[in-house]
Amino acid sequence: MRIALGLSYSGTAYEGWQSQLSGNTVQDRLEKALGKFAAQPLRTLCAGRTDAGVHALMQVVHFDTPLQRELSSWVRGTNAFLPRDIAVQWAREVPAEFHCRGSATSRRYAYVLLESPVRPSVEAGRVGWVYRPMDPAAIRTAITHLLGEHDFSSFRAAQCQAKSPVKTISRIEVSQRAGYWRFEFEANAFLHHMIRNIMGCLVAVGQGQHPPDWLAEVRAARRRDVAAPTFSPDGLYFLGPRYEARYGLPERTAAYDWLP
Repeated sequence: MRIALGLSYSGTAYEGWQSQLSGNTVQDRLEKALGKFAAQPLRTLCAGRTDAGVHALMQVVHFDTPLQRELSSWVRGTNAFLPRDIAVQWAREVPAEFHCRGSATSRRYAYVLLESPVRPSVEAGRVGWVYRPMDPAAIRTAITHLLGEHDFSSFRAAQCQAKSPVKTISRIEVSQRAGYWRFEFEANAFLHHMIRNIMGCLVAVGQGQHPPDWLAEVRAARRRDVAAPTFSPDGLYFLGPRYEARYGLPERTAAYDWLP
């Protein structure tokens, strides 16, 4: 039997998703909890690895098991052994050909940014921060240079292992509520640090350090050194992948309505 889980977590306390010798990763904590609930080791695969400090509202994982359990038990039973900042949101049985990463048709992220002269406090670790005002019109113009299929080498981390830097961004939406900005990105796939590197450039444009058309120049250069520095991981959220309707998997969790 193959089971898919939807998982949410705050990444502040963890060294990213992928298992490490320290044991202080989201994958380590999830597999430890699953092992206790199932009384046997279970290995998971995820839809999108997240770095240290990055959060997820709907990470999707899958694993194979011979155990027969109610789907609701996989949720409640696993959560009983998870720390309070990680929670399984749903469980579904999926066909054997389903793969949480390979079956995804797109992936979605959000970046939440606080524009304020004072640093975050209660939301520390959960939002990025800028203290200089930003120009919404300039940012929205700059975004147009990122939509579509492009070589995103200028926004790629040196340690990125993707086979190709060519990706297709299908959607970027920007909204504001008081001092909080929310940037939503959807693409067929993302390079390592791609969104954080894009955010660094968008902030530079928004604050008037460069004109909006500078994004087109950065993209065309295909060189990381021409772009802005990598922005903070604090405000980055993996919203989750999308799948074909035939799999019957949710596209959102309750936390979507909490995020500014």
